[in-house]
Amino acid sequence: MNHVVVFTMKGCPHCDDFKELLVKENIEFVDADIDDNSDEYNMFVKMTENEYVPAIMIVNEQTRDAKFYAPDRDFEDLDQAVNLIKESF
Repeated sequence: MNHVVVFTMKGCPHCDDFKELLVKENIEFVDADIDDNSDEYNMFVKMTENEYVPAIMIVNEQTRDAKFYAPDRDFEDLDQAVNLIKESF
C-alpha cells in the first residue's frame, strides 16, 4: 500500500485547492506543513531540487521506497498531480 504525503504551506491557495481536490477524489493523504515538517521537506527539496508547493511524496509502506513529485518539474497543474497519485496505486 502507498502512503501519500502532501507538503503544503499556510496561506498557499494552490495548496488549499489541491487538498480540496484530493478530498473530492477520495484520496487519503497526510498534510505535511513545511514549517512543521521542515526536516522531511528539506529532504524533499534536496531530492527534487525544487522548493515549490504543493509537493507530493508517495511512500510504499512495504519497501519504504519513495517517489517525489514537484510542481513545474513533474506536473503543470493540480489535475496532473492527482493523476500521478492515482497512477501510483
